[in-house]
Amino acid sequence: MPLAAAVAASAVVPPRPPPPPPRRARPLRSFTGLILTRDLAALTVARCAPSPPAPAAEAEAEAVAVDEAPPAKPRPRRYPRQYPGEAVGVAEEMRFVAMRLRNPKRTTLKMDDTGAEEEVGDGVSEDASASEEEEEEDDDDVVEEEEEGAGLEGEWMPSMEGFVKYLVDSKLVFDTVERIVAESTDVAYVYFRKSGLERSARITKDLEWFGGQGIAVPEPSTAGSTYATYLTELAESNAPAFLSHYYNIYFAHTTGGVAIGNKISKKILEGRELEFYKWDSDVELLLKDTREKLNELSKHWSRKDRNLCLKEAAKCFQHLGRIVRLIIL
Repeated sequence: MPLAAAVAASAVVPPRPPPPPPRRARPLRSFTGLILTRDLAALTVARCAPSPPAPAAEAEAEAVAVDEAPPAKPRPRRYPRQYPGEAVGVAEEMRFVAMRLRNPKRTTLKMDDTGAEEEVGDGVSEDASASEEEEEEDDDDVVEEEEEGAGLEGEWMPSMEGFVKYLVDSKLVFDTVERIVAESTDVAYVYFRKSGLERSARITKDLEWFGGQGIAVPEPSTAGSTYATYLTELAESNAPAFLSHYYNIYFAHTTGGVAIGNKISKKILEGRELEFYKWDSDVELLLKDTREKLNELSKHWSRKDRNLCLKEAAKCFQHLGRIVRLIIL
């Protein structure tokens, strides 16, 4: 019975449902392909990136790049502008100063350290101006019409007494200059001895003639004495400054001075030509020789010495102008 009961029981129990079909797994192709695609892209990028160059190769590449680049234009070098006449010599520079000082209207000109008008552009650069500031601080000099003969333009009536005073003061100035050049031991002055421009001995003859005519010959005035003293002191302290006066005294006499002599001869001397205005040879050649010697000597001077010459040239014309004015006093 037990067996039969078991069989009967098993017949009553329902059969177990079949197991569900297995889930179909999604193919991994796309995922795998995505992974492979990313890996290949990363690998491709990594392989395409340039490797850092070696130091030697980098330096070589820079050198090639520099060679291939167009050459840069050199920066223009700034040179100081030259003074008027500087290329020729200091005598030419002083001539420009003399030209600027000519002022027929007798107006007052304010001078800078070079002796040139501050209002007139003279081509001086900032570097040159800076060198001028190193000189003595007396740039407030006021210079009127100084060149010998200037300021006597137009109609003017000289007096015999005034002209003799002018000759006396002129003799003192030429005596001083010629004595300094003849007696000084400064080697710079040796070049100007016996230049043929000397005037002292000839003025002496003219004064003797005036004395023979009964005209009193006075003592030198303050204008002549002051200038002679200044020249003596300057010659001992600064050769370039003194030579500026030396050259311009003769230069002024051979230009404006001769013009004065011609007018004096016509107006009060009945056409007599004085010894003061005579030379043994061509005065232009004598002055040219002196000018060339001064220019050659000035090649060894600094720009500061040249500026001082320009400044002293203005002072020279100032002193000479005071002496010339004695003629019409």
